[in-house]
Amino acid sequence: MIAVLGASIFGIATIIYILLALGLPLGEFAWGGKYKVLPTNFRIICAVSVVVQLFAIMIILQTGGIIPLVFTKKVTTMICFFFAAYLSLNSIMNALSNSKKERYIVTPLSVTSAICFWITALQV
Repeated sequence: MIAVLGASIFGIATIIYILLALGLPLGEFAWGGKYKVLPTNFRIICAVSVVVQLFAIMIILQTGGIIPLVFTKKVTTMICFFFAAYLSLNSIMNALSNSKKERYIVTPLSVTSAICFWITALQV
């Protein structure tokens, strides 16, 4: 259940990044809120991030036993730990953002996702 929660919450972040990559004026939710509409190079980075985020969602669902494994259980668990650590650091950076929207909306999503990744990885 925690894996599904983590995947769902991280899915919200993925949707935001898809919208950012498409050029919607949601820049206040990412990159410190510096841009309303992200410049092309940041939009490309967002598009690449979406692929990584979808991979992370697949990993937490595999580690949690929700979907079949692509990798061995050990490898999947190690990747889940990696994303847990990454999201933990990301949460700190979001909390330090100059953008209120990033601090107050994205940070709780990131913290909750990180906790779900940690719990899922540790339950193995």
